Amino acid sequence: MAGTRVSHELAARVAAAMWAEDTASAGLGMRLLDVGVGTARLELTVRDDMVNGHGIAHGGFVFSLADSAFAFACNSRNQVTVAQACDIVFVAPAHRGDVLVATASERTTFGRNAIYDVTVTRGDEVIAEFRGRSRQLSGTILPEET
Repeated sequence: MAGTRVSHELAARVAAAMWAEDTASAGLGMRLLDVGVGTARLELTVRDDMVNGHGIAHGGFVFSLADSAFAFACNSRNQVTVAQACDIVFVAPAHRGDVLVATASERTTFGRNAIYDVTVTRGDEVIAEFRGRSRQLSGTILPEET
């Protein structure tokens, strides 16, 4: 279990370093709730300026929340990793004042690629399902320990 602890500690340090530079997620009011190896949970409250002409949350904000959770999950091993493709299915509308939680989890890795699923919920209700495909680049978020 020591290796698991170290990995979770590394994931938390990587997330803290990424969060310090993530002005997009912070500017939208997202909050990082939890991160682990290949996992992350972020929260967002739908603000007045996030509602579209139908009176529901603009899908771009729901996508952004899911995408941010995906980013924290796929970078949790301290390898610079980016999205190569993503898609989302909107299941139910979100409304002004709703607190949305995006939970990302790694499904599989192969070479420098991986697949992640992110579920966006409001309480127990699913709002959206997102699938992200990532590609690991060279480099690390934190300096490599020697």
